[in-house]
Amino acid sequence: MLVTGRKSLFAQYLTVSLVIVFISFVILGTMLIFFVARYSDEDRKSLLLENAGRVSELMSEQTVVVNNNVHIGDTETVWLSSVIQTISASINADIFVTDTNGRTLLCNDTGLYNHLHSTVPEDICEQAVRGKTFIKSSLGEIYGEPRYVAAVPIITDVGSSRELTGIVFATTDVVSFSNAKGEMMRIFFYAAVATFAIVACIIWFFSFKMIKPLRQMAIAAKKLANGDFSVRVHVTSGNEVGTLARAFNEMANSLSVSENTRRNFIANVSHELKTPMTTIAGFIDGILDGTIPQNKQKQYLRIVSTEVKRLSRLVSSMLSLSRIDNGELHLQKQTFNLADTVVTSLLTFEQKIEERHIDIQGLDTCMSPVKVEGDPDLIYQVIYNLFENAVKFVDTGGYIRVNLKEYPERTELEIRNSGHGIEPDELVHIFERFYKTDKSRSQDKNGMGLGLYIVKTIMHLHGGDITASSVVDEYCSFTLWLPRDKSQAKKNRFNRKKGGNEAADLSDKNKGLIYAEAEEHSDED
Repeated sequence: MLVTGRKSLFAQYLTVSLVIVFISFVILGTMLIFFVARYSDEDRKSLLLENAGRVSELMSEQTVVVNNNVHIGDTETVWLSSVIQTISASINADIFVTDTNGRTLLCNDTGLYNHLHSTVPEDICEQAVRGKTFIKSSLGEIYGEPRYVAAVPIITDVGSSRELTGIVFATTDVVSFSNAKGEMMRIFFYAAVATFAIVACIIWFFSFKMIKPLRQMAIAAKKLANGDFSVRVHVTSGNEVGTLARAFNEMANSLSVSENTRRNFIANVSHELKTPMTTIAGFIDGILDGTIPQNKQKQYLRIVSTEVKRLSRLVSSMLSLSRIDNGELHLQKQTFNLADTVVTSLLTFEQKIEERHIDIQGLDTCMSPVKVEGDPDLIYQVIYNLFENAVKFVDTGGYIRVNLKEYPERTELEIRNSGHGIEPDELVHIFERFYKTDKSRSQDKNGMGLGLYIVKTIMHLHGGDITASSVVDEYCSFTLWLPRDKSQAKKNRFNRKKGGNEAADLSDKNKGLIYAEAEEHSDED
């Protein structure tokens, strides 16, 4: 399980999500209840004032002022009482009419409140006669608890003037509002609980589904740490977690390849070291214990010397390989003549070429200078290895063809030799570490299978590449290319026009290198 601190990531994500949802519900419920209650209060206020105003208009039409006294006929009283009762019942409110002093003239006559025997407090009457009023009050002794009260003055036409003749009061119970709010809160609470439960289940499901690949990656990482490189994470989504899972699988694939390469590397190195060391130990033991007669000791010592040199080459190749893997192989770039390098490398194998009667073709392409930019020592190593393979695997009396060409963007060198060639299924692997074809194993017993891998790496460091092609029982060809040194383009064109045999005139330094290399490789053979 993935753990951060003391809680799993799943528990943390689920907790945070549910807390956010809960807070959202609380804020939403509070805002909803506040605004709905406010709206209900405003709606109730408008309803009470509107109906009180209607009663006020009716009273104004039916009221007569005689000698400064308000007079309402019996018929009008009965009719007004009936109207007040109807309106009161329709809006669930208590409606009554008072004079300007607060004494009740008409009421809906429910018998529940003391309208007729109590008067409205003077301060409320004074507030009401100034215009429409909405307050919360018990109206003195009329009600035993505070109520919402709407008060509208009655204005009656008296001659050419208008006089205040009374006040209409419409009241309703505050408790009914509180009950409505409470009911609203209960409804919202039950709805919120049900919604919260559903949302919690959904969040739990998606959180678990989202965290599942991370848990699988944690388990897979532990297996990778224990050496199981076959484990992979099943990718089911295209989001960031899915991208992470795919990256993890790619990492696992890379580790698996690296582990296989490491094991093969150790196995191959062990094999390559074991063979010459066994030979050396056997012959030396034979000389020391007298098994090998004295007259043959020199012969076997030459074999021991050859095996020691083989070990030296192996160590040298391993050091080069280590420098490549650690990124320590740095180029010392300079502009040099690739044609000279080709001719110099080829002359190193002059003795073997003559012994096997090999025909060298295409040297005319190396007569003109071909300037390239790169590390001359490393490029020499590349070309030397290619010629070494060509001389080693060419058939007796066959040919080695050199083809050096210049293109606008690159310089290309092809080295082709006749012979058995390379099988198609083996051709794709020849640039891999320690890979040796079956044909190579029988003919090249001193090789380690590292040469072509190092060659390809050197070409990649130069921004170029090398490819191989072959037709079985006909030929094998290696083609390398380097990016063109554009600064030398004009000069090269001039040199081609001038012609000459400058490439054939090697410097004393190159000649010395040729003889030294030839002598060294003759000793090794």
